Amino acid sequence: MITIAAAHPAESFAELAAEPEAERHLPFNRQVAAAIRYVVEHYQEQPALEDMATAAGMSPFHFQRVFKRWAGISPKRFLQYVTLEHAKRALAGDASVLDAALDSGLSGPSRLHDLFVSCAALTPGEFKALGERLVIRWGVHDVPLGRVLIGVTERGVCWLAFLEDENEPAVIAEFEREWQGARLRRDDAGTAGAAARAFDLAAPGTEPLPLLVRGTNFQVKVWEALLRIPFGRLVSYQTIARAIGQPRAVRAVGRAVGANNISWLIPCHRVILATGIIHNYRWGVRQKQILVGFEAGLAGAPA
Repeated sequence: MITIAAAHPAESFAELAAEPEAERHLPFNRQVAAAIRYVVEHYQEQPALEDMATAAGMSPFHFQRVFKRWAGISPKRFLQYVTLEHAKRALAGDASVLDAALDSGLSGPSRLHDLFVSCAALTPGEFKALGERLVIRWGVHDVPLGRVLIGVTERGVCWLAFLEDENEPAVIAEFEREWQGARLRRDDAGTAGAAARAFDLAAPGTEPLPLLVRGTNFQVKVWEALLRIPFGRLVSYQTIARAIGQPRAVRAVGRAVGANNISWLIPCHRVILATGIIHNYRWGVRQKQILVGFEAGLAGAPA
């Protein structure tokens, strides 16, 4: 088993953490997610607060407050980071990002909070041997950054995928194919806690959040490298290839990044083309732009 810490700054989640429990869990996730999608689709028009609020179906004042509570940053700040120009600037000097992360242990003086992730690899042979003894509970949940399908085993989270209304049946079918040798049980209530913890940067747990991955040795090596990319930073596929000691395996790295089954927690969204273009995300380019922009705004990446 390998244990890797991924830095997730949470300074701007202080307001969320301080609110009463009942207020923190108001059902505004889908409305905020709709506004975030609108910003990603229309950022070149630099939409006003009123336009974003309309997309969320709220008044501007109410939207400003709710967006900041759920997303951790203001709508205006989020808009500033959803641009190609930001992505290009964030890539500057990316060759040293992973080395710096390793040197500092992801625990520099500016770190306010770490979300620790323990990652265990399940080999194809082990999976075959387990067969139907492996039970996966799964559920669909609204979170501040969209709608997700999460799969949880006794050994940890094994699946986390973003959903859209039009692709939800296809994603569920893909999940069932990927884990067809296991016993799958729909359990929204039982998986709600894992989904909430995966996206709650304000409440660090006492134990690492366990992940269970299934892949080849090469894929697992790539996923380990992804976990070392600091929150709010971007690197190129070439950087990942160099980091795992195979600088010529850029295409293979791309395939391994695309094969990641646990979005967000294994941050494949932090890998983009060397040109700064955001593309080829398993759960949609728009969702990748949402994650990149959210992290950049929350972490205060170079503007």
